[in-house]
Amino acid sequence: MATSPSAHLAPVRSLARRPVEGEDASGPLAYDFRRPTKLSRDHVRALQMCYETYARRVTTLLTSGLRQLCQVNLVAIEHQSYEEYISTLAPTTILSVLDMGPLPGTALLEFSVPTALACVDYLLGGPGGDQPTRQLTDLESGLLRNLIEQMLSVLRYAVEPTIGLDPVLRGLEFNPQFVQAAGASDGVIVGSFQMRVGNQVCVSTLCVPFAALLPRLQVGKEGRAQSPAEQLAEQQAAQQVRAALGNVPVEVSLSFAPVQLTPNEIVRLEPGDVIPLRHQVTTPLMVTSGGITFAHALAGRQGSRLAGLVVGNNRRNNP
Repeated sequence: MATSPSAHLAPVRSLARRPVEGEDASGPLAYDFRRPTKLSRDHVRALQMCYETYARRVTTLLTSGLRQLCQVNLVAIEHQSYEEYISTLAPTTILSVLDMGPLPGTALLEFSVPTALACVDYLLGGPGGDQPTRQLTDLESGLLRNLIEQMLSVLRYAVEPTIGLDPVLRGLEFNPQFVQAAGASDGVIVGSFQMRVGNQVCVSTLCVPFAALLPRLQVGKEGRAQSPAEQLAEQQAAQQVRAALGNVPVEVSLSFAPVQLTPNEIVRLEPGDVIPLRHQVTTPLMVTSGGITFAHALAGRQGSRLAGLVVGNNRRNNP
């Protein structure tokens, strides 16, 4: 009886790639002790949920858009070096080069050329069938770009709760050797998906730099960790907000200390009644704005107008 691919995902081994249909699943799995994985079980589970959501929604997208039976299943999540990842790709394949804003670095979405040509054929109303392995024409590339951008919108939705990735298609490449998305020894997280489009079956991969992805998966006491680029962007945004709000007029009032009255006393108030303020003459008035006391002032005059002389503030207590 066939089982769901996600049911066999190794929680944190070497995250070695599991075989897809037709491959031998028996035998030991290699583990590189020189580069142990740094992803915890929780990190792997978070990625697994995101990628499974992506697989389900892409299945719906392709089936409805191509009007053919399509299926995308998560196969494995691997921690590799970039050189190892590139070496596993076919000499001619579809490589979508992605900007990952707000994360630094470059991501790659890859699947086979015959699968891409089958998608284009179905988009044009063709029957699909066997497809050659060749570079795409300008017309085919344009149609494929539109389809990939729709897939990226699904990916954006799937990873938003955990990673907050906003992938944008930068370009298409056909030779993996011409793409230098990371250093040869840099770590990458590779999600593998079994992708079936009509009669075409391939393994599609999503490669994301490990260094950029890990801070988004780490959740500490103060919330999700941020990369240096994100911290700089947050600081710049805070400076822009402060600069924009610096000239916004706000209402400021000088007030006496509040007086407490019972409901019965308030109900019995009539014109002419006197309410003792109980505010000492030598006690400064409170300078408030928006219900927050940020300074104290003495009542006085400036010419013919009433004024207040600020004698202290509460900035340390009320930033």
